[in-house]
Amino acid sequence: MLSGKPTRTISTESPKSPDTSPRTWVRLGVRNDPSAHPWARPGVKCRGYCRRVSAAEEEFVEITDGGTLWRFERDFLESNWACLWGRGCRGILDHAAEELMQGCCSVGAEMADEEEAMTISALAATLPAHIWQHRARRDADDVFSNDERRNTKLVDGACIFLNRPGFAGGVGCALHIAADAAGESPTEWKPSVCWQLPIRVDWEDHGDIEHATVRRWSRADWGNEGKTMAWCCTEGAEAYVGDQPVVDSLAAELATIAGETVYVQLRARLSERQSET
Repeated sequence: MLSGKPTRTISTESPKSPDTSPRTWVRLGVRNDPSAHPWARPGVKCRGYCRRVSAAEEEFVEITDGGTLWRFERDFLESNWACLWGRGCRGILDHAAEELMQGCCSVGAEMADEEEAMTISALAATLPAHIWQHRARRDADDVFSNDERRNTKLVDGACIFLNRPGFAGGVGCALHIAADAAGESPTEWKPSVCWQLPIRVDWEDHGDIEHATVRRWSRADWGNEGKTMAWCCTEGAEAYVGDQPVVDSLAAELATIAGETVYVQLRARLSERQSET
């Protein structure tokens, strides 16, 4: 990543044609913004200056934080998506299997890096057998599928941490159960890919700044498994039944991903937008 101020350059390209893409009026939260124009959207009283935004800006809320440009999928964060695990989730197998209560745990969790693998291994060592059904299934590779420690082991068709229906210690992720018992957030116990779902973050290097696009998972993000999945909870309308928007229901996850400062700005931007509509 580059440091210092960028070098000022003079473009030799021909002037671009005027941008004719669809645009929408939005109100800026800061008065006298030099990039703003005193154009008010019809029907909206503008307390400061207003400007037009492109379709791309309509799709994403963009917030710059240091060397990262965060881009949040507006439509998903304003939706009422809710996790249906244990109350209608069909799982990610090639056939609907609500009764198995596997959710998205039918494949082993992929570790973000070696540090995360070490953390999960250490946490696993603290889990007692009465809350972890498959504790005894650890072996020379610990809780991982092999000595590369990149994925959690599968036991009887699902993640080693998944307690199955009928287990006295509770059905579901043993790490999640342990976090609840300790009064701590599951984001501190579970692999990042697990607690982030259905949030997906795409990172792109743009020279002196990184772009982090925060969006919903799609079927394609599951790789080969996605091609045969009987159901994907972010598709269709079944899972969009929550009683609050995702920006609120997944507040802890979003704040952990982007940081509390960015989350506060994100929440304010979406709240402002809602008050204008």
